[in-house]
Amino acid sequence: MGISYRPMAEVAVVRSGTERATLVRRTYLLVLASVLVTMLGVSFAMSTPPVLAWTARHPIITMLGMFVPLIAAMKFRQVFPTNIGLVFLFTFIEGIAIAPLIYLYNQMQPGIVGQAALLTGTTFGVLTLYAFVSRKDFSAWGGFFTVGLWVLIATSLLNLFFRNPTASLWIAGATVFVFGGLLVFDTWRLRNVYGPNDYVQAAVAIYLDLLNMFLAILSLLGGRRE
Repeated sequence: MGISYRPMAEVAVVRSGTERATLVRRTYLLVLASVLVTMLGVSFAMSTPPVLAWTARHPIITMLGMFVPLIAAMKFRQVFPTNIGLVFLFTFIEGIAIAPLIYLYNQMQPGIVGQAALLTGTTFGVLTLYAFVSRKDFSAWGGFFTVGLWVLIATSLLNLFFRNPTASLWIAGATVFVFGGLLVFDTWRLRNVYGPNDYVQAAVAIYLDLLNMFLAILSLLGGRRE
């Protein structure tokens, strides 16, 4: 499982259709660019064996290294272009961090990464469309799925000690469910809560929902075939 950022600060309310359109455009452009930068990070690590080997040996250090630009990006989220540069640095390191996992699945089950990406993209599109088209108030989903996220983290940590394959599959399934719900909630906030200059925190939240769904779907496909 990856990491998740849940912004807690109060943000401005979008007050016009033009502001909302500007926010949506900026957010999804940044999400798309972040995904591409992550793919670049994966490609860099996989084409540089010493980097790939070091990352595989030191996953915790790599994860801690991701938090530095992420925290800085949130602190300077209104400072352009520093905010964009920090987001790209974070997503590039994220790509390096997941590269050993991508490499392992590619070696064991060629083609599975592409299938997971396709399923993730389809799920992302359906949930995003649902959140935009639906007139429902999803504000209550934030608290519910955030609690689910913490339960998921605690369960995942416990499973690190027990290493139960069946439990891993259940955790992966729960991860898809939780981050799918958070994606709907974050998309609802994009429509109804965030202001036009809050695209950085909106994009980071949606990017992490997308990334964690991808990793969970990859784990589900790999575990099922094993």
